[in-house]
Amino acid sequence: MQLSVIITTYNSPEWLEKVLWGFEAQSYRDFEVVIADDGSGETTRALIETMKATVSYPIQHVWHEDIGFRKCTILNKAIEASQTDYLVFTDGDCIPRKDFLQVHADRRENGHFLSGGYFMLPMSISREITKEHILSQDCFRLSWLKAKGLPTSFKNSKISVKGGLAEFMNAITPTKATWNGHNVSGWKTDILAVNGYDERMRYGALDRELGERLMNKGIKGIQIRYSAICIHLDHSRGYKNTKDINFNKGIRKTTAEEKRTWTDFGIERTHRFPNDPVEQPA
Repeated sequence: MQLSVIITTYNSPEWLEKVLWGFEAQSYRDFEVVIADDGSGETTRALIETMKATVSYPIQHVWHEDIGFRKCTILNKAIEASQTDYLVFTDGDCIPRKDFLQVHADRRENGHFLSGGYFMLPMSISREITKEHILSQDCFRLSWLKAKGLPTSFKNSKISVKGGLAEFMNAITPTKATWNGHNVSGWKTDILAVNGYDERMRYGALDRELGERLMNKGIKGIQIRYSAICIHLDHSRGYKNTKDINFNKGIRKTTAEEKRTWTDFGIERTHRFPNDPVEQPA
């Protein structure tokens, strides 16, 4: 295998199933999927077992107990479990277009990571997408999306441009290449060299902080947001709150000011932090 695809999920089996069918539709076939499951229940486990027996690619299910938002911790466990040198990260609510992995495989480059984007769908269209729409790629066709009620917008170009025009858009976009958890890839050795995700981080730019440590270490981002396409299914975010977002901003501020390339709260845990779940008694 050449690529490991790490997909995060938490109690969203309907959306996860659509994503896994998206990877079944990939033109690039030399990959595994590692599901980083932040404590989902039995319904998600059963779905994953069914999909393991159905799809053509191997699936690892990396799970830990649900004792609160610990996305960074399960991501680090998935990184350790991955079996290849190059890792692609996405979320369990992002369906990849059939050339998604081909783009990540073709564009990977030593000393760099690849930064993709997403195309957000409203809930009404998210619910309408079926396995058949994914395998046929209808859900990536602007005509199909508009027929389902997608409004006209300049943002629609993100899903409609291809080839040289996509490369041109990548070059001129004012959006910087950042480490985005929904669509990003990098070398496992680079990720381990900065000690993975900071497990203190909660919801709010937790992915960006890892990317900032990579950039402090000299690993540069390459923009592929118009080439590596995924559609983002709508969902609620009950875990989002100002306190956690501000806490994460503080960590990122320190990373930037001190030009940190390592976290003491990552894969190699050299420090603990208050209320660390790892220290809770069994």
